[in-house]
Amino acid sequence: MAKKTVADIDVKGKKVLMRVDFNVPLEGEKITDDRRIVQAMPTIKSVIERGGRVILISHLGRPKGGPEPKYSLKPVAARLSQLVNECRAIPHPHGEGRNVADLHVMKDPDEKKADTHSSVRFVNDCIGLDVEKAANELKDGDVLLLENLRFHKGEEKNETPFAQQLAKLGDVYVNDAFGTAHREHASTFGVPQLMQGKPRVIGFLIQKELKFLGEAIASPQRPFVAILGGAKVSDKIKVIEKLLDKADTLLIGGAMAYTFFLAEGKQVGKSLVERDKVDLARDLLKKAGEKLHLPIDNIISDRMTDDAKTKVIKGDIPAEMEGFDIGPETRAFYADIVEGAKTVIWNGPMGAFEKKPFAECTRAVARACADATARGATTIIAGGDSAASVDQMGLADKVTHVSTGGGASLEFLEKGHFSTIDILD
Repeated sequence: MAKKTVADIDVKGKKVLMRVDFNVPLEGEKITDDRRIVQAMPTIKSVIERGGRVILISHLGRPKGGPEPKYSLKPVAARLSQLVNECRAIPHPHGEGRNVADLHVMKDPDEKKADTHSSVRFVNDCIGLDVEKAANELKDGDVLLLENLRFHKGEEKNETPFAQQLAKLGDVYVNDAFGTAHREHASTFGVPQLMQGKPRVIGFLIQKELKFLGEAIASPQRPFVAILGGAKVSDKIKVIEKLLDKADTLLIGGAMAYTFFLAEGKQVGKSLVERDKVDLARDLLKKAGEKLHLPIDNIISDRMTDDAKTKVIKGDIPAEMEGFDIGPETRAFYADIVEGAKTVIWNGPMGAFEKKPFAECTRAVARACADATARGATTIIAGGDSAASVDQMGLADKVTHVSTGGGASLEFLEKGHFSTIDILD
C-alpha cells in the first residue's frame, strides 16, 4: 500500500487539516497518559518546521452527539502546547529542531512543566464562523486545535454538510489517526473525499503502522508466531482464520481459550465462554491442526480479586471454579515458542492481568517478546490490553512496534487495508 506521506508535499503557507488521535484517558481535566499526543508530534513538527499552518481535529471519548465538558479537548491543548514548546525551545546540536524521540513523556498526571506559555490555539467548536476565522488567521508554523469532533452527530454518521464544513478549512489533508482509520467517519472518509484535487496524505504514525502490520502479513520472516488472547472468540474469528493461513504457529490464551476447551469436550466450570460459538471453535481447531495451541494448564479460582486464592490445574475445571490465567507450564511453553520466532504478532492478554494473581502469564509473554526482539525478531504488539500491559511493564521500547490501534489493528490484520487510507494519494 504505497502512500504519499506529509514529507512528500509542500506545506509552506498552507492550512494543513490533520486528523489525529487525541483520545487520551482523563481524570477530570488531568491527562493520565499522554502517549497518543507525543506520538503525533513527529508529523506535527514536520509541518510546523516547513512553514505549514496546522489545524488538528480529533475525537475524545463517546459523547452522545452534543457538547459534554468531560470530553472536551481543552486539556489536550494545554499538554500539546508544552510539547510544541519543547520542540521549538531546545535546539538540536546541529542547529535543527529537537529530536521528537526525546520529547518529555508525562509520568505523573500532576507534574507541572516550567514552560506553560500556550503555543497552541484552541477553539470551542470544530465547525462554524469562529473556527473559520481562527483558521484564516493562522500564520506559518502556527497550530490550532479544534474541539471534539463527536460533539456533532455528523462525525460518526459521516454527514455531508458536516464534512463540507471541515473540508473547507484545509488546503491539505493528513490522516495520522490509525486508531480510527477503520471507521468511515466524516473526518476520516467524508472530508478526504470532498478534498479530492488537493493533497491528501498520511502522517508518519500511520506510515509506521502500515509498514509493520502490512509487512508482517504480506511477507513475514519465519517462524511467524501469532498470539491471541482476550475474552471472546467472536471478536477475533476472522483474524484467527486469516492468521491460520499466514502464521506458522498460533497461541491462544485469555478467556477465549475456554470456548475452545468446550469444543474439545472439556469441562470449564464457571469460566467465561461463548456457548453459541462452540461449533465455530470446533471447526477452527479442525482447520488449524497442529498449528494452534491451547493452554496446557490453567490458574483457577472462585473469584477474580487481588487477594484471590488460586490453584493450578490441568484438564477439567471444577464446577464451582473459573479459569483466569494460563498456567506455569503453558507460560514456559509459549515463551519458548515466542523466543524462537522471527516475527511475532500479539493481541489480547493471556489472563485477567489487571488482577495480581492472574497477571503473570501476560507478563511472561511480554518479556518473551522483548527477548525475541533483542535477538533480532520483529515483534508487533497489536494494540488494546496487550499494548497496555507492555507499557505498564516498561517494555514498550523493547519490542519492535506497539500499535496505536486496538480494533483498528485487528481489522487491518484481517483485511490488509482500510478504505479511509485507500482514497488517499
